[in-house]
Amino acid sequence: MRTRWEDFNSGIIRKDTENRRPFPIKEKTDKVSILFLAADPTDASRLRLGEEFREIQEKMKLARLRDQFTLELPQLAVRPSDISQALLDTHPQIVHFSGHGTPTGALCFENRVGGTHPITPDALAALFKQFSGQVNCVILNACYSEIQAKAIAKHIKYVIGMNQEIGDKAAIDFAIGFYQALGGGLSIEGAYELGRVQIQMNIPEHLTPTLIKEGSVVNVAAQQNED
Repeated sequence: MRTRWEDFNSGIIRKDTENRRPFPIKEKTDKVSILFLAADPTDASRLRLGEEFREIQEKMKLARLRDQFTLELPQLAVRPSDISQALLDTHPQIVHFSGHGTPTGALCFENRVGGTHPITPDALAALFKQFSGQVNCVILNACYSEIQAKAIAKHIKYVIGMNQEIGDKAAIDFAIGFYQALGGGLSIEGAYELGRVQIQMNIPEHLTPTLIKEGSVVNVAAQQNED
């Protein structure tokens, strides 16, 4: 019988529906690549983005399935042009963004002098559309990013965003639970739910992360209760 991990991994290799040819996962390896992007503009409040990456790094090093993953070098102080370059260079299947979001759904990247450069949902969705045969999951660990997530989910199978403001502690707790679960062999849905539980054990912000699968919001807890 196929394991849940094999089912998840098989879903990563998809065909480019326009060109009808397979898009390679990564040269010379079949590991799942995780790309961490972060931006903390100088004109915004400070975030503990380095700690978030360290926690992800530690959880993946300790994971039972650690040999199945490659955590790429983190891309920090990311500018708009850096995003596409990182996607081209690393061929990730999982893209994790940590930083600021606005109530209108824009994500805050950095300009050349370190200030805020907002990117609208439609613009970032258009970028991910070009990588829809490669990227399988996007995590937007930023305030109000559910708006952005819904736009990206038109092209990417799994997208996680935040439906309101989220504090540093909750954002880091979610990342801890999510990557612990992923490294232990759980599905994206299972990793999302464990991330919410990890928040719930510390602070009451566990309803903030939202999972969107193939364009529809997923209520994992409700599905589990029905089962």
